[in-house]
Amino acid sequence: MITVLIVEDDPMVAQLNKRYVESVNGFHVIAIARNGDEALGYVRNSAIDLIILDIYMPKLDGISFLKELRKQSIKIDVILVTAARETENIDEVLKLGAVDYLIKPFEFERLKRSLNNYLLRHQLLHKKNQIEQEDIDKITSKQENILDYTLQKGLHKNTLERIRNFVRANREQAVTSEAVAEQIGVSRVTARRYLEYLVSIQEVKLEIEYGSTGRPSHLYKYIHL
Repeated sequence: MITVLIVEDDPMVAQLNKRYVESVNGFHVIAIARNGDEALGYVRNSAIDLIILDIYMPKLDGISFLKELRKQSIKIDVILVTAARETENIDEVLKLGAVDYLIKPFEFERLKRSLNNYLLRHQLLHKKNQIEQEDIDKITSKQENILDYTLQKGLHKNTLERIRNFVRANREQAVTSEAVAEQIGVSRVTARRYLEYLVSIQEVKLEIEYGSTGRPSHLYKYIHL
């Protein structure tokens, strides 16, 4: 199990990140820190494999925190999850050894891909005494097909993207599986299956509307960071 520390000063975003991370098999969030000072206390006293780190925080920001980690020779891996888009920031944290950099708002699948790449890297580097070139290639090359690998059996990436884009485009309102089916050109059962998958990975939330008569309506609404 990969142990994770989330460093994020916004409590709502921190809890959402926690749910996202723990929805991916093999990861467990052991703590949430509100700033770099708190995070330093955790890393000195807890066994942590990975830090999900924001840049803009009070007291000690993410870049300063990362510099302090490296100054103290603390070898914990870091994934940046932040709204910071400046190339100078990105270049600096990559040189400080960040394993990935996600710009908010991002799709859940992008975080999932990052975590699965990290899990693969961790397993290869910690469970093998010797490593082959093909193993190195797996952890240093872009894993373009990892979404297909992690997708539920029977679901297809292109159909998922079309349904995701439709729900996202209508993010201000909840939509029904019937509306999605009609727009995408699939059966209602198929649309609902993909929508339920998006609910399971916490990218879409399910709202149940009870009318005066008949079955309750299932409505789906896109959520994001």
